[in-house]
Amino acid sequence: MARQKLSHTFTKVRYKALQANKPYILLMLFLMFMGWATQAQETPKKQPLNIEAEKDSINVSIDKDLIQPVVQDTTKVDSTATVNDSIQGPPPFLTDIIKYTATDYVKMSRKENKIYLYNEAEVYYGEYELKAGIIVIDYNKNEVYAGRIKDTAGNLSQTPYFKQGQNVVEPDSIRFNFDTKKALIWNSRSEQTVGEPMNVFAEVTKKENDSTYFLKEGRLTTSKNLDDPEYYIRVRKAKFVPDKKVIAGFSNMYIVDVPTPIAVPFAYFPMTDTKQSGFIMPTPGEARDRGFFLQNGGYYFALSDYYDLALTGDYYTNGSYGLRVESNYAARYKFRGSVRLRYENLIASQKGFPDYSRSTIYNIQWNHSQDAKANPNSRFSASVNLGSSSYYSDSFNQLNSPNFMNNTLQSSVSYNKTFTGYPSVNLNLTATHQQNTRTETINMTLPTLQASMERIYPFAKRDGIKKGIIQNVNFQYNLRGENRIETNDEEFFTSKMFDDARAGFRHSIPVATNFKVLKYLSASVGGNIDEVWQFKTIRKNDYDATIDDITIDTLSGFDRFMQYNLSASLGTTMYGTFNFGEDKKIQAIRHTVRPSVSYGYTPGFDNYYDQYIADEQGRIEDYTRFEGGLFGTPSRSNANNIGFSLNNVVEAKVRSKDSTATEPEKIKLLNNLNFSTSYNIAADSLALSPIRMTGGTQLFKNKMSVNFGATFDPYAIDNAGNRIDVFNINNGGSIVRMTNANVNVSYSLNSKTFQKGGDDSKEDDNTQSGGRDDDLFGKAQDFSDSRTFSDEDDEDDEPVNQTAYAADVPWDLRLAYSLTYSNRNRQSEITTNSLMFSGNIQLSPRWKVGASSGYDFKDGGFTYTQLRFERDLESFRLNFNWTPFGTRTSWYFFIGIKSSILSDLKWDKRREPDRRL
Repeated sequence: MARQKLSHTFTKVRYKALQANKPYILLMLFLMFMGWATQAQETPKKQPLNIEAEKDSINVSIDKDLIQPVVQDTTKVDSTATVNDSIQGPPPFLTDIIKYTATDYVKMSRKENKIYLYNEAEVYYGEYELKAGIIVIDYNKNEVYAGRIKDTAGNLSQTPYFKQGQNVVEPDSIRFNFDTKKALIWNSRSEQTVGEPMNVFAEVTKKENDSTYFLKEGRLTTSKNLDDPEYYIRVRKAKFVPDKKVIAGFSNMYIVDVPTPIAVPFAYFPMTDTKQSGFIMPTPGEARDRGFFLQNGGYYFALSDYYDLALTGDYYTNGSYGLRVESNYAARYKFRGSVRLRYENLIASQKGFPDYSRSTIYNIQWNHSQDAKANPNSRFSASVNLGSSSYYSDSFNQLNSPNFMNNTLQSSVSYNKTFTGYPSVNLNLTATHQQNTRTETINMTLPTLQASMERIYPFAKRDGIKKGIIQNVNFQYNLRGENRIETNDEEFFTSKMFDDARAGFRHSIPVATNFKVLKYLSASVGGNIDEVWQFKTIRKNDYDATIDDITIDTLSGFDRFMQYNLSASLGTTMYGTFNFGEDKKIQAIRHTVRPSVSYGYTPGFDNYYDQYIADEQGRIEDYTRFEGGLFGTPSRSNANNIGFSLNNVVEAKVRSKDSTATEPEKIKLLNNLNFSTSYNIAADSLALSPIRMTGGTQLFKNKMSVNFGATFDPYAIDNAGNRIDVFNINNGGSIVRMTNANVNVSYSLNSKTFQKGGDDSKEDDNTQSGGRDDDLFGKAQDFSDSRTFSDEDDEDDEPVNQTAYAADVPWDLRLAYSLTYSNRNRQSEITTNSLMFSGNIQLSPRWKVGASSGYDFKDGGFTYTQLRFERDLESFRLNFNWTPFGTRTSWYFFIGIKSSILSDLKWDKRREPDRRL
């Protein structure tokens, strides 16, 4: 008889009526086998029935053609059932439905009160799920046993699979009690997903309850090779709370089954998807002029789901130290941001030595962005990076290594508000900061106020079409106010920085209109009225013989001046197309030309100017009391300028490489080529201004960006380098004289650039530490701190195709070339000529090398160079960064576990760059 798969369902049901003898006997055997007390309605005294079976055990092997599995319907009500039952039976030990199935056979033993399930056995009870080669259900002890079976080759197979809720255990065998919910598990294996998977193995596991397990001879590892992990932490005894923690006694690390001296008397392993507070282990090392150190140690506070806090620091044996405060915050659909405060106290040498020095450096970073959904009419954002000018050059932190070449620090905090209605008003409040790290000069605006009113068309309907010169007449109102501060590193954040602060307002009302001339010409006419408010003016006193100089008084108080100007412009757009035929690769070239002529008139405002005696000879000079203001001085000389500009765009139609395409492909050969100059009608000499040329284009499917520019002067210069009122061509030269020129080329490509489907390269980002958004100056990484390093290898868990890898080695390359030419005084000098480059090559699935460097062709030397070597050791990461030469010569070696759970298991060694006093 063929063996068939049977499925049985048991449930706690009390039967009180039977309809026929044969169903009655079968039902009573079934209930007795389950150990349930049953009462028959036909028994007058309602005594329990005891029916003896002829055999103690039943071997079930049923052909499906004879009997099909029966599923009892417990929802039907028997018509002969007694309404009230005065005698209640004992409560059943099962509180839910048990479902079981097996492939080969199901053996039921009434004598032992057991069920044996063999081959692909499965049992389902509530939230519990059990699968194994063999399963035994014992109703005397209310337990279930599961284990493996031997296959035809004699090997044990069908390892038990035990699942409770989301927790899965895969042991060699298991024993589970339905009443107490306790279990004994032999050779268990469980994966805990806590952001990153942690695999827990144990020879013997005792399940105390749903949340507590006790382990004996356990192993913990994040290795993906479950059968033969390359490393694990052996724990002799441990308490395991799934998805929360493991508390262990003596534990030590094994690498390829070899014990290591890395051990602790007790250990705590957090396992949770939620953020947890805890210590950040420091990195030990040695610096030549600071001694031994501990870096980046501290404590992490998981304050809430919306914000956190990390306090870290460094300590050096010579007394130097560093403190850092970092916090990230976010509110969904509202805002997100981060704050970083860094302070370092630097000591060189020792007290009493001539080279002893002490200095402090700091850096403040704040980034804040508001979700567009939070408020459509107001927005707040911040991007702050300020501090000591020498912070990046003097700091020993690994993150700051490639940022020492930053010449500027910039900050901006802004709030924008739009008041709806007609006319709408836009208000913007901004605080800015710009710092030159070489000159240590700082320029700030605290704050800048800008307000603008919506453009109003007084002679046209708001929703109507505006036609003609009258209906297009419009005006608006703009306001700009500033409080500008110029200071330096020494006075920054002191009261002295406000001593020379300058404040003022500028009101502007532009009036304009536009119209068509001769159908193809676009004309515009307009004017602008400006009024400037100042709160400080000056007064120049006459020459004082006692001091042999003049004196200048600063007057506090409100003062103002007003000026106006007129303007007009005329322009058009012309197209020229050169067709070569649809059978050609280049089918057509289109040249777009946009010439324009403008006129501007600004009268002189002499009423704002005064005179003073400049020297002992009685020389009279003019001045205005508004000198030194934020928005310039009143115009004194008449400006009567005619401006010329010419814009060019060149595009091409080329035959598409896709044979199924019906339209040619459009590409830009020249994004722009602009020429501009002006002529001052009112000027007595040097009326023609230099000609400025700028241009740019994109090549190789936008992989290469080329930008260039030059300035041409039509006038000659004298021996001192001053412009003279003589055209250069009349002075024995060419029509124009090139005074300066520049070209910048950047090129980015990778191994997929020339493949069909595009390019999915991504730039390395150093902005987290205040640097560039690429790796041309090296990477800013601290491998010992998992919070500041993203594991690209973990982003893709797909196995590597070793065969295809040899033919397609991933790589990327970035190039940036800059050339500047200067010839203002006939020096004909190349002022800058440098090439920067960076690249990475994936030599094998687990080896990656990279480099960042550059060459200065003018000075003949390499710029800051960084070599990078990375090795993926499956569960471990090995990194080596090396700066082989220059003032920043250094190296950094790191090896550690990639998983953030065990990121404190690491070792690194470094040689810091030598410092120059």
